[in-house]
Amino acid sequence: MTRVAAIDCGTNSIRLLVADLDPTTGELKDLDRRMQIVRLGQGVDRTGRLAPEALERTFAACREYAAVIKGLGAERLRFVATSASRDAENREDFVRGVVDILGVEPEVISGDQEAEFSFTGATKELTGHPHIQLPYLVVDIGGGSTEFVLGGEAVRAARSVDVGCVRMTERHLHAATGGSGAPLSDPPTAAQIDAIRADIAAALDQAEESVPLTEAATLVGLAGSVTTVAAIALGLADYDSAAIHHSRISLATVREVTERLLASTHAERAAIPVLHPGRVDVIAAGALVLLSIMERVGAEEVVVSEHDILDGIAWSIA
Repeated sequence: MTRVAAIDCGTNSIRLLVADLDPTTGELKDLDRRMQIVRLGQGVDRTGRLAPEALERTFAACREYAAVIKGLGAERLRFVATSASRDAENREDFVRGVVDILGVEPEVISGDQEAEFSFTGATKELTGHPHIQLPYLVVDIGGGSTEFVLGGEAVRAARSVDVGCVRMTERHLHAATGGSGAPLSDPPTAAQIDAIRADIAAALDQAEESVPLTEAATLVGLAGSVTTVAAIALGLADYDSAAIHHSRISLATVREVTERLLASTHAERAAIPVLHPGRVDVIAAGALVLLSIMERVGAEEVVVSEHDILDGIAWSIA
């Protein structure tokens, strides 16, 4: 077994996995898996820069993670940064801060690399599953971007597009997140929802230029928007990774949850017990991304995976 630590720093959250891995058997044993909502991508779509307060929230999480990694004695660490830091003019400030705290330089990976890690993490344990057909379409809905990866034993095609729960919220529902512009309604109006749908549709058109979306036999959904929709659909009072992992949520149920979220005020969403406070303002947009993908792909259900890019990063170390 090799003990490794993997950090995935995205637009909305930063996550840590410390695990023991056996490359010969494909076994991955979690020692510590945790997440913090730091909203590193706050305002990046509008300003092109990482906000000082967003950097400080992220560095505070890094200091906590450094203590966990040291305490568990991980032999190797890989820190991967995704959409927000890819887009930012001042990403060197982010890089320097991470190096000072963790001693490793964050790898600001491309969308294609992000897609491959997500695919590996999500599908490694699905290979050979008797009730899951190939090929998979793995969809990783992040804060700033969404990755589409089609493949079976290996990746056939991949594309990253700039549509995610934070980006869509800040672009069209900015009143809820402190962005610029006139106050918007709460809940969103039909016109605001249509504007988000239009952006998602354009992004799906881009994805289809590289990835034949409708060829998939199984849709696998990753990341917080998908797992949160699943948790709500399952009626969980508390977040339960075991119940969510490999759950199958129908198109009809995803549509029902999405319509409920879009019709809710911020206060009503905040009252949903299983909804993390850091996702209250962005979950409606994230759910709409998922629903739109399922409609375009023609998927009757989504297989929800708790294993994702973080697991893929860990396997890349091993």
